[in-house]
Order: sequence, then C-alpha cells, then structure tokens
Amino acid sequence: MAAPKEERIAVPIDDPNADTEWNDILRKHGVIPEKPPSPTPLIEEAILESRRLMHENRLEGKDLDELDELEDLEDENFLEAYRQQRTRELAALTKKAVHGTVYPISKPDFVKEVTEASKNGPVLVNLTSGLGTNVESRVLTELWRTAAQEYGEVKFCEIRGDMAIEGYPDRNCPTILVYDKGDIVKQVVTLMTMGGVRIGMREIDKLLIEIGAVKNNDMRVTKRIRDAEDLEEERREKGHIRGAQKAKVEDEDDDWD
Repeated sequence: MAAPKEERIAVPIDDPNADTEWNDILRKHGVIPEKPPSPTPLIEEAILESRRLMHENRLEGKDLDELDELEDLEDENFLEAYRQQRTRELAALTKKAVHGTVYPISKPDFVKEVTEASKNGPVLVNLTSGLGTNVESRVLTELWRTAAQEYGEVKFCEIRGDMAIEGYPDRNCPTILVYDKGDIVKQVVTLMTMGGVRIGMREIDKLLIEIGAVKNNDMRVTKRIRDAEDLEEERREKGHIRGAQKAKVEDEDDDWD
C-alpha cells in the first residue's frame, strides 16, 4: 500500500508588506520575511538636507552688485559677512592674475614659455589652424582670449599647429595641450569631445577644474552655472507661457467651430 501523500496547506498571502495581523503571524513563524524598513524617513531626510544646503549656498557665485540687490531680503550681518568674503576672494584673484592675455609663441620659445613655465602652474596651449576655413579653430581662438582675461592666474598660449610640430595635420586643429610641472598632462584633439563649435566657457571651466587649475567651487565657475540655470528656467517659463497661450487660442478657435 502506497504511503499517503503529505498534504500542504496553502497559506493565503495577498501583500507580504502589508501591516496586517495575519502577516505579523506569518512573519513570526518565518513564513514570510520581515518587512523592509520604509524608505520614507530617508527620503524626507535627504530632501531636508538638500533644502538646507540650497539655503546655505543661496549666495554662492553672486558678485558684489548682486549682493547689494539683496539688502532688503537677507539678514544684514549675514549679508555683510558674505560681502566681505566675496571682496577677499576678488582681491585674491586680482593678486594672482599675472597673465590676463593669450601669449603667441614660436617654436624656439616653446620650452621656455610652456615647458619651463608649467613648473609654476598649468599652461594651456592652443594649436591653431593655418586655414581660415577651420571654424572650430576660429571659435576656440576667440574663446581662448575670453578665458585668458577671466582666468588671469592661468597661462594661455597659442601657436600654429604646423609651426609647433612639423607636418601637423590641419584636420587635428584646434588641439589643446596642457602642461603641468614640466610635462604634458592632457591633450584634446579638435573640439569634438567638448561640444564642437558650440563650445562655451562652461567647457573651459570643466577643463580647468579637471587639470586642477581652478576649484569646482570657484566663484567664476559657480556664477556661470547659476546663470545657465537661471537662463534655462527662464526658457522653460517662456515655453510654458507660450504653450498656455497657444492652448487658449486653440480653445477659442474650437468655440467658433
């Protein structure tokens, strides 16, 4: 005679994470695992921390004129302390701004003006195109001037690519060479990885941060980021307004159908 089959009782489980008396019994006997902790407190804590940091850094990147405009909105002592901090930062930048222009160099000057000079700090070299049809090279040349003026503590140089390196192909221009402590530490061939002809100062900021020439909390960097965010927010608001206006016109047209 065959042994009777063991009968198993099916335990009804609707939602193993539900807070019910039945689930408590099942957890007690190990039928279902303990309920995982709710992520809600962690999420709320992260939101509060984010808001706290946003409030503390609300003046980050603002220049003196922008700080003056906030006199009626911020605590006077706090604003004055921040204004003094910003003044000290500006004074420090002015003191370090020993360059402020792009240095055109020749091949015989390269070792002295670039290799040797980089022992005192990063030196960036733009290998330019000799052809006027190279749009990327023309764009970077203009941006190089802006960067040199804004980051006067960093040395920016330029030389035609085929004059620096014999036979250097024009299709590789512009090329950015970064020297530090007497050695080349980075090179960027063409602007393909930096936005192409759409390159802007944000990309130069990122490069300078990457090579350690400026810090990521530099007031010039944070101001540019904030300005870009403000511009994007303004565009979104205008787009929302235009969308609402278009919807209104369409609704009015429907009324006449």
